[in-house]
Amino acid sequence: MTPRPDLTPTARRMADLLAAVDDGQLALPTPCPEFTLGDLIDHVGGLSAAFVRTARKQSKGPDGAPSADEARLEDGWRDRITRQLAELADAWREPGSWEGMTRAGGFDLPAEVAGAVALNELLVHGWDVARASGQPFTADPEALGSSLRLLEPKDGAGSEGLFGPIVQVPADAPDLDRVIGLSGRDPGWTPR
Repeated sequence: MTPRPDLTPTARRMADLLAAVDDGQLALPTPCPEFTLGDLIDHVGGLSAAFVRTARKQSKGPDGAPSADEARLEDGWRDRITRQLAELADAWREPGSWEGMTRAGGFDLPAEVAGAVALNELLVHGWDVARASGQPFTADPEALGSSLRLLEPKDGAGSEGLFGPIVQVPADAPDLDRVIGLSGRDPGWTPR
């Protein structure tokens, strides 16, 4: 059985990063070429709510990818998303959250996989937010291990990762760089 990591440190890290984002930074580019920082933050809020439903095996709510639209960020978005992140971490600590089947992004999948995806989303998007906003980023070692297990290509898989083409990094690269590369991002990305 795969270890069941605690999402709390990574959720708190994301909340801290979001608290330090200035509204004047919302139009900045991110390592996700299709998202501005504001779009990415809206996406984080949406995925937090969606993965709470996933942990609780609740089928109500929108199917598909969470929105990514800066225009949806209302006054007080930092407080709302911080609460959602705490609720997300709490939901994945509930008995049974990692067991059986659940639904995420319009797909039925094992809850154990969904929990790993939720943690990976927080980790990678935390890195995205940090890079875009010029903040330092440190990753929880347990989250890194979970993301590496999720993202490493399996038995003869090519260069297409779960979230896009894998960006190759040196074999001896730090685990964070490996996770970022396996997520389809360049670990050396900086805003232009």
